[in-house]
Amino acid sequence: MDAKTMEQEANAPDIDPIWTTSRTARQIYALGDVEKDITRLLSLGASSISLLTLPQTDAAGDDLPQGEERSEQFVLEVSEYFERLDAIQVSIRSTLAHIRHSRIAPSAINAPPAGFVPPSLGVGLPSDGDSSSKTHGLQEERIERDAWKGILEALTRLKETRDAQRNGERSEPSGSDMQE
Repeated sequence: MDAKTMEQEANAPDIDPIWTTSRTARQIYALGDVEKDITRLLSLGASSISLLTLPQTDAAGDDLPQGEERSEQFVLEVSEYFERLDAIQVSIRSTLAHIRHSRIAPSAINAPPAGFVPPSLGVGLPSDGDSSSKTHGLQEERIERDAWKGILEALTRLKETRDAQRNGERSEPSGSDMQE
């Protein structure tokens, strides 16, 4: 385990334990830190560009230094920019190299039977053991389920409306005749 990874684990006790289960998991977690570094890198680039502009063009709320302080601030930010850029590229390269190195060997993957055509429907809901009757993917199954629920709700409302009409007709048959 490298010093940076150990330092990250020591500084972040609230890390989900799943990220500490293996070296690969730690490397993937480190990529999240790289993402944060990229955000800081972009911020440094923006502020460096702002420091290159003429002081006369600064907005009132920019709080940018003036004179020699501006040049010194630019040098500091550009130095941090390139240090962070270098750290990012090293982290990405080492993480990707580790992930490539720890991949599953191609010989461990079983080839599908001859003539196999993968379904275009995606992953489906578990079946009762008869996999030959599965013709829908998960999304199609959900749409069909929602359609059946909608049909059931519509039929239930229709039945309730008809029951209410029948009850209303039985209780007031003469009232409706008087209105005519």
